[in-house]
Amino acid sequence: MSVTFVIGGSRSGKSTFAENKAREYGHKVLYIATAVVTDKAMADRVKKHQEQRPAEWQTIEMYSNFNTLINYNEFNESEVILIDCITTMIGNFMVDSKIDFDNCNIEEVNNLEKKIIKEVLSLINICNDKNKKLIIVSNETGMGVVPSYYMGNYFRDISGRINNRIGKKSDFMYFIFSGIPIKLKHRGEMVKWPQDF
Repeated sequence: MSVTFVIGGSRSGKSTFAENKAREYGHKVLYIATAVVTDKAMADRVKKHQEQRPAEWQTIEMYSNFNTLINYNEFNESEVILIDCITTMIGNFMVDSKIDFDNCNIEEVNNLEKKIIKEVLSLINICNDKNKKLIIVSNETGMGVVPSYYMGNYFRDISGRINNRIGKKSDFMYFIFSGIPIKLKHRGEMVKWPQDF
């Protein structure tokens, strides 16, 4: 079992890198797609992702209830689990919550964040229990412009904290910068030059 965390900015090449890692890790791959198609732009992104994945990979579309994965043959038969991506999952939870982020109590946001963290940890734990190689893709949201609206601010903050949690849990971690991977962790430790590369 291992957790590989692939993080980077939008269109940085992190999905392509993660898919190549999945091919490297094994032949039986389950792709967990967290995206929900809500408009033409998202439909186009999903289509492009589908086209670049090998036809033999299994796909499940879900972003919650990961504790139920043991009920899926696709999960039980796979060596490698690739989830793409955590920030899309966070956005889905925020929309589903129906919270009015402009006027809400901070406790509502904190409880939502706890719920999302619980889901992420559930995914990591079930993959650990079943000896899967888990690859997690997420956006680095803290290096861009500070959103000028509350929901954007909360999204950025929740994403940052959850990425922190995943980073600490990961065995291997890569930051993708303009298509170039920068390795940050190796076997649970910060990389050492040059032996870990």
